[in-house]
Formats: sequence, structure tokens, C-alpha cells
Amino acid sequence: MKHRNNRIGDLVRAELNDLLLRHVHDPRIRLVNVTSVEVTQDLGKAAVKVSVLGSEEERLGALEGLRHAKGFLRSELAHRLRTRTTPELVFELDRGAEHSQRISDLLESLHDGHDESS
Repeated sequence: MKHRNNRIGDLVRAELNDLLLRHVHDPRIRLVNVTSVEVTQDLGKAAVKVSVLGSEEERLGALEGLRHAKGFLRSELAHRLRTRTTPELVFELDRGAEHSQRISDLLESLHDGHDESS
């Protein structure tokens, strides 16, 4: 059953990226990329993680734009997926890239500090 949910999550991710790129014209969400989708066992909810370029204010604006468009997105998904139920979309910021960059910066500063002390 988990394998099926993973396949549906991947399909939802691909379809949402296509919808956001081609059919949603809200300027707040032009730099949004869906990074992953986790679907509950009963397909009732989908946690949609998104990556957004820009400042923290732009990220929060993009999240608000996605929440505003979720009815449209869900109805379009219903047409595209053709499953018995279409999951409710819950949008969350994916901060993985930010954390990776911060760790990289910290490691680089440690390395630079080590070179100066040598």
C-alpha cells in the first residue's frame, strides 16, 4: 500500500508543478517548485512541500498564494488523476535547501578560520 501512495505522491508532484507553471498566473507563486508530496494512507490529505526562491517575505507570500489557489489546483488534479478521491492539499515550505546552504557556509567559515590560524 505504501508503494501505491508513493506513486500517487510522485504523480501529484508532477501534475502540480505542471499546473503551477502553465495554468496559475498569480505572481506570488511564479518561483515555486513542488519538491515532494506525501499522501496519507487513505488518500485524504497530501502534504505538499514547496521550495520558493526569494526573501522570507516572498516565501510567505507564495505560501499564501498557494493556499488561495488550492481549490483550483485540487479540482484540476481531480480531472488529471482520475482517482476515486482527490487528496486535500496542505502546503508547507521545504527548508532543506536553506539548511544545506547554511551548513555549507558554516563549514566554509570553519575551513577559512583554520587556514588563517595555520
